[in-house]
Amino acid sequence: METKISGWLTTDGNRIVDRSGRTVWITGCNWFGYNTGTNLVDGVWNRRLEDMIAEISERGINCLRLPFSSELLLNWKAGIYPEADYHKGINDDLCGMNSLEIFDFFVGLTRKYGMRIIIDIHSAETDIMGHIKPVWHTEKITTEQYLSSLAWISARYRDDDTIIAYDLKNEPHGAPGDKVRAIWNGSDDVNNWKKTAELAANTVLDNNPNALVLIEGIQIYPRDIAANDFTSTDVNDYHNTWWGANLMGVRDFPVDLGSEERNRQIVYSIHEYGPDVFMQPWFEGGFDQRRLYDENWHKFWLYIHEENIAPVFIGEWGGFLTGDNIRWMNCLTDLITEHQLNHTFWCFNPNSPDTGGLVGDDFRTWDEDKFKIFRNACCPRP
Repeated sequence: METKISGWLTTDGNRIVDRSGRTVWITGCNWFGYNTGTNLVDGVWNRRLEDMIAEISERGINCLRLPFSSELLLNWKAGIYPEADYHKGINDDLCGMNSLEIFDFFVGLTRKYGMRIIIDIHSAETDIMGHIKPVWHTEKITTEQYLSSLAWISARYRDDDTIIAYDLKNEPHGAPGDKVRAIWNGSDDVNNWKKTAELAANTVLDNNPNALVLIEGIQIYPRDIAANDFTSTDVNDYHNTWWGANLMGVRDFPVDLGSEERNRQIVYSIHEYGPDVFMQPWFEGGFDQRRLYDENWHKFWLYIHEENIAPVFIGEWGGFLTGDNIRWMNCLTDLITEHQLNHTFWCFNPNSPDTGGLVGDDFRTWDEDKFKIFRNACCPRP
């Protein structure tokens, strides 16, 4: 089991492996800002960028999932460089660089300190609340532009294995009756995430066949796909879970990128949160690991790992250390270590309103109790 990531990665059954076939365990964290208008990771108004990267690496974190907007990538592609927000006195080494040049500098620092990067298309438009939009396109950003943003960044960094993977779209979702909602089936519907994910994945792999492509689920899936192909607006006709965490459609409509070689670059991804974020049915009236497994994890996504279909990556998990949330985090930690699931904790930033972060508002003081839970999810069981 390798926790140090070097070189390009692929998959073997439910494992992520390096080119020598050794299992790699990605145990990272999220660090947002490139999706919100900061045009850089947050915290650079308090601390020197390199110091934060070095400290994150020293804590044993081996990968950073970086949320981006398609809009920012399209601006960079067009030669437009929105200003990066940072303290110029503290980060004087960034002065004189535009926001794209600063990102290149960030990539170099990440490599210098032995970590790797996952690019996450978190939202179509640059907006701190952009993830609320259910799909990858908006009135401002078309599907074609979304694909173009992925094409541009995957081509630009095709020779740099610091960027090992692309999370194609954060949390596709939509409830029964929503005017716009992500679906997963065999249709050509404009909101069919399965079809769009195939287009997006092949767009990346056309430029960089060595990259992993992370494909998240949706929110709802029909209880009877033959009788209700996402046509019903009745919530009782669907299995409903976290945004992006419903991968039930993989059994009926697995993603196919056209070749065994390309399909080996597929990693299915989900997000998992506790009762502090939302009181899901499996939390009501008390819960333990067995109930979480039976009512949530197994049927929505863990079966993919258990049946050796593909690796499953927990792209976001975390939360405040309060009440039942602590019990949930310990249950999930046990699951992660039992199956050695790859994951990136949400998040380094303290300014995530419904979860908090690994550090305090100064971006310097670590929440040691929370970090201990994270570290417990990075150690194989004896």
